[in-house]
Amino acid sequence: MSAFAMAVVALGRERAKGQRARSVLVGELAELRARYDRYATLIAAEPQIIVSWPSRRGDPVIEGDTDLVVPGQPARRVLAFGAWLAPAHAQALESALDALKNGGERFRLGLRSIDGRYFEADGRAISGQAVFRLRETTVERQELTRAREALTSARGDLSALRTMLDALAQPIWLRDREGALIWVNLAYAAAVGASDASEVVARQIEILNADVRSSARETVTNGAIYAGRVKSLVRGVELALDVVESPGGSGAAGMATDITAVEIAREDLMRLKQAHARTLDRLPTAVAIFGADKRLVFHNAAYRKLWGLDEEVLASAPSDSDILERLRNERKLPEQADFRKWKGELFMAYRAADPKDHWWYLPDGRTLHVVVTPNVPARSGAPAGGVTYVFDDVTERFSLESRYNALMRMQGETLDSLREGVAVFGSDGGLKLSNPAFSELWKLDDDTITGRPHVDVIANHCAALSADTTVWADIRMAVAGLYDKRTRRTFRVNRLDGATLDCATAPLPDGSTLLTFTDMTASVSVERALTERTEALEAASRIRDDFLRHVSFELRLPLNSAIGFAQLLAEETVGPLNSKQREYADHIKRSSESLLTLINDILDLTIIDNGGLEMTFADVDVAEAVAAAIRGIEDRLAEKDVRLRVEVPVDIGVFQADAKRVRQVLYNLLSSAVGASAGGSSITVSASRVGEFIHLAVIDSGNGLTEAQIERLLSREPARADVGLSVDVGLSLVRAFVALHGGRIEASSSPGEGTRVICIFPVARPEVDHDGRGGKVAAA
Repeated sequence: MSAFAMAVVALGRERAKGQRARSVLVGELAELRARYDRYATLIAAEPQIIVSWPSRRGDPVIEGDTDLVVPGQPARRVLAFGAWLAPAHAQALESALDALKNGGERFRLGLRSIDGRYFEADGRAISGQAVFRLRETTVERQELTRAREALTSARGDLSALRTMLDALAQPIWLRDREGALIWVNLAYAAAVGASDASEVVARQIEILNADVRSSARETVTNGAIYAGRVKSLVRGVELALDVVESPGGSGAAGMATDITAVEIAREDLMRLKQAHARTLDRLPTAVAIFGADKRLVFHNAAYRKLWGLDEEVLASAPSDSDILERLRNERKLPEQADFRKWKGELFMAYRAADPKDHWWYLPDGRTLHVVVTPNVPARSGAPAGGVTYVFDDVTERFSLESRYNALMRMQGETLDSLREGVAVFGSDGGLKLSNPAFSELWKLDDDTITGRPHVDVIANHCAALSADTTVWADIRMAVAGLYDKRTRRTFRVNRLDGATLDCATAPLPDGSTLLTFTDMTASVSVERALTERTEALEAASRIRDDFLRHVSFELRLPLNSAIGFAQLLAEETVGPLNSKQREYADHIKRSSESLLTLINDILDLTIIDNGGLEMTFADVDVAEAVAAAIRGIEDRLAEKDVRLRVEVPVDIGVFQADAKRVRQVLYNLLSSAVGASAGGSSITVSASRVGEFIHLAVIDSGNGLTEAQIERLLSREPARADVGLSVDVGLSLVRAFVALHGGRIEASSSPGEGTRVICIFPVARPEVDHDGRGGKVAAA
């Protein structure tokens, strides 16, 4: 019973406890219901959709107004984001939900539906559940979202634009309202030598000078666009820039284009055009260029000179028609029956594609070759349309052609009349022309010549008529051979009939070869006769020289003995002599010495004629030379009782000469003067210095020299026995010795009045080393 009672008591307690718990639960349930109603009211108060996932793989719970996004469709259609959101937004929302469900990552997104409405999506993890709330934004928030999207798009566009601007080669910049740089592209930074754009902005490195910036800012401030071509010094190099700066919302944007290469090309083109104009202005050919409007745009000096037009008239750019009318009125154009038609045909060149040639025969007798060329299209750099006139005065050319043809006919007639055979072979070896003498010398018929045969045919034909056939192989090689250097060559050809021909080949400028044949038969015969005569004369000369040598030896040896014995007798060494014997001994001595002198002079002349005499030049005292010559004739002066007057200045000095030969000259002149003087007469010997010459003169008062002796003294005729051998030989020596010194002789004489002979010697040694007769010159 006690156990039962205890059970009943326990049951009562539990029942009471259960009632209390039930009361609590009922209260909590009521509270939860009230809270649910309140939350439902709150959710319903704002159009929104809440989607929760109690578990990762469980079905979602969708609450709220699904008509907000998928009106009239099942609630699960809300999760088909691609059906009602923009594709990019739908993909972003799905990615965010996956991250929330898998990793609990919270997200907050702004979404745009296909119909253009904006939604706000908020996802988070609550009590282990993934909860996603979607609600439509308010008008303000929609505007803010739109602004954010526009800002994001603008930032993307700006980034793309800046990337593109950085890729450009032109420097580009942005300025604020105060004109300070706020952004530049990479080309700007590179142009000013900065490491990057931020350095340019930080240091405010300008690419334009102050004056240009001031002008640009003033223009932009007034709301206009600044554009100009300026010179700027960039990194030490002066560049030509095309600058454009335009106003913007917060300042200005500018761009600079480097046109230095374009400017250089433009300047080169202008210089080229000016050079072409100067070149055309110097041409003798008249040139005139007319534009598409048929007005003159260029002319050269030859054009003005050709038509006699004033520079002022041409500078006014007259039309083509006006110039033609002016020239027609001045009767400078060819006479035309229908001038209008002729001018119209001329003007057809303005519409033509090819040049047209015209021949104008002017009233003043001149002939013009006129070429009218249409101008190239404008894209080629020349004026569009128009024509270029080129006037070439061919009057002189026609005259030259006429004279050339006449000259060719005259040369043809001249060649035909020559006695020498002439033939011209072309570069291919074919006969181009020949004269009748060539055909006659080698017996060539007209048919052979007319056929223009090759040199091989001519050579084979002529070799058959020649004694030496090998010479024609050489002639053929000279005409048609392949030589590195074509030169003139000569040949001697002997024919079988005994005729001798001289052949000469001469290369012509056009590659042809001139072949000439001269009949030398008569000349060879004369040459042979002259050669034989020369050889005979040389043999005679050798015989004469041998004779003189032997005579000199055979005469001088006994003559020296006779002179020696006469001196012994005169000195009475062998015994005393009576007066008659002494007289005979003196006579033998003088006669022998005169004969020895004559023999020595003849030998000297022979040596001079043979070119064997050597001259030894040294300083010669004039006074001593005169005194030495006088000592040699003192005995003869005393014997003939002839007085000698000496007129030599003490300070006359020296000159370059052979002392021995100078003494011989004076001795021979004095001997000749003594021989020509009578007893009691006088002889004068004088010396004087006249400029660069020494004058040695001998004057006698005898009978004088004959004209023949004077002529031989001044000329080079040989001695003649009919005028006195000793005198003539002595004078010949005088002439020869003076000539070897480079001097000359002056002589004057009249029979019965004496003779005056002057020997003129140069003070300095002569530049030539012989006198033309073989005399040799040696230094002292």
